[in-house]
Amino acid sequence: MLRLTGAGAGAAPRDIARDLYLSYGTVRNYLASAVTKLNARTRQDAIRIATEAGWL
Repeated sequence: MLRLTGAGAGAAPRDIARDLYLSYGTVRNYLASAVTKLNARTRQDAIRIATEAGWL
């Protein structure tokens, strides 16, 4: 059974940053980069694409 965490579970970037001991800006940049690389329109769209590809 796949269990999504972080952005996949709908967590806010600030919560992800706190949980991973990263800065908010780093998490925001990583998420934006993932959306761009997947040619997604939104973070939710990027999660869908990555899940369908078997990456999550």
